[in-house]
Amino acid sequence: MSLLEVDALDVHYGAIHALHKVSLAVEEGEIVTLIGSNGAGKSTTLRALSGMVQSSGGTIVYGGRSIVGLRSDEIVRLGLAHAPEGRGIFGSLTVRENLELGAFSRRDGKVRSDLERMFERFPILQERAQQSAGTLSGGEQQMLAVARALMARPKLLLLDEPSLGLAPKIVQKIFAIVAEINRDGVTILLVEQNAHLALSVAHRAYVLETGEVKMAGSASELAASDEVRKAYLGVG
Repeated sequence: MSLLEVDALDVHYGAIHALHKVSLAVEEGEIVTLIGSNGAGKSTTLRALSGMVQSSGGTIVYGGRSIVGLRSDEIVRLGLAHAPEGRGIFGSLTVRENLELGAFSRRDGKVRSDLERMFERFPILQERAQQSAGTLSGGEQQMLAVARALMARPKLLLLDEPSLGLAPKIVQKIFAIVAEINRDGVTILLVEQNAHLALSVAHRAYVLETGEVKMAGSASELAASDEVRKAYLGVG
């Protein structure tokens, strides 16, 4: 069984049918990416998986059990964490306090050592530890959002638009960190507007259009597809 199995997922926002029977799977150890244009349903898919929005149909099975109808905090306790679009940090709290909040569900006595690991992985966050998170640069805030999600010790990380609004040099750094996190054993479901970067780091990919899965395959297969290259990679 896959770590995550989604079958025929529907989501409505009032009268708007945002997701139409979306089906996907994520195997343990993979990076799987969802690509598509703005409004395709990528972020809505992640929000449904993490309990931020309720589905109106279909199934979501994580780690062998249904998580449909669970609260977000219950889902985090099962090992699924979400670094949302827009970062969602608490600007009035310090960097350290944001990181500590990421571990709110844990009772294993290893929070302090994991905090030190985050500071080793993201040295700039250690330098800014006592600084209000709202004063960080965009790239620093993105690193904080990822680090905060990792403080939950997730098996699966939902990562939404990590490159949004960042300079190219910072984007490359963020994606290097994403690959490193995956090598350390964290499975990742990535939503990313920059399809070229997403496909370069992912193992497999799904293409969403107007709330439906239109294509699926290995990242290399989709990167070589004429349809994907024209629509999302600016080629041809």
